[in-house]
Amino acid sequence: MCLERPQGVVYSSCIKGFHFNVQLSGAMNSSDERTEVVLLACGSFNPITNMHLRLFEIARDYLQETGKYKVSKGIISPVGDAYKKKGLIQAHHRVAMTKYATKSSDWITVDTWESEQNEWQETEKVLRHHYQQLLSSENTESQKSRKRKYEDCSSSDKSDLKSKAVPELKLLCGADILESFNTPNLWKPEDIEEIVGEYGIVCITRAGSSAEKCIYESDVLFKHRRNIHVVNEWITNDISATKIRRALRRNQSVKYLLPDPVVEYIHKHNLYSAESEEKNSDVILAPLHRYTK
Repeated sequence: MCLERPQGVVYSSCIKGFHFNVQLSGAMNSSDERTEVVLLACGSFNPITNMHLRLFEIARDYLQETGKYKVSKGIISPVGDAYKKKGLIQAHHRVAMTKYATKSSDWITVDTWESEQNEWQETEKVLRHHYQQLLSSENTESQKSRKRKYEDCSSSDKSDLKSKAVPELKLLCGADILESFNTPNLWKPEDIEEIVGEYGIVCITRAGSSAEKCIYESDVLFKHRRNIHVVNEWITNDISATKIRRALRRNQSVKYLLPDPVVEYIHKHNLYSAESEEKNSDVILAPLHRYTK
């Protein structure tokens, strides 16, 4: 069961009885009938926080409770050094921290392709890369099973089965990313069209955020509103990487805000300081440099 606000935006709620009802709905569908989904989160992860990890859990709970989806994998893709964001430490450190952070997870992984590129990669290019990876991958038993079924079924049934052969890839993000779509020169309009039209977004937001307003005010987002899942996070958590870096510069504790192995890695390598925060301060952010005319 989903509530739609405004006019078609898929919305999650936690009113009394809601979870019970959607679980009943999900029980009516066999797992084979649900659409397989892979969630991709792109970002600086400078450093990765517990809230970054919570986004994946919240999104998976929401999608699976609809009874329509099964989330098989989550991918964290740290941005490369060429992004040139102020205070962005080297990619190999950020990748190492994300790997430590996800070590205990049985479904969230870290991919290094984006971080290893010499030039900054737009988000839609990262999505394309991972979708191609899904298309070319035939290593899992479920994909082999689908292939056998495809070869055995009649031609009239093949088109439907083929559409289910590859998991749907969706961009996982916070409301700040959705809001940034309206920032001049930060995104190309055709890229936004591809991201929301071809892949879709799962946006984790908080009460009082302007995610719905952003969708309403953007013709492109409104056009593809049924492909944008807005999920409210009712357990508010104001952890941000910016505040974490500020605390670290001031030698304050960040325990319980980051996974313990990440805290240990930061202290071991003395990663965040006043000097590191000034890195790229005199450089234009890559998308602004590329798109500003």
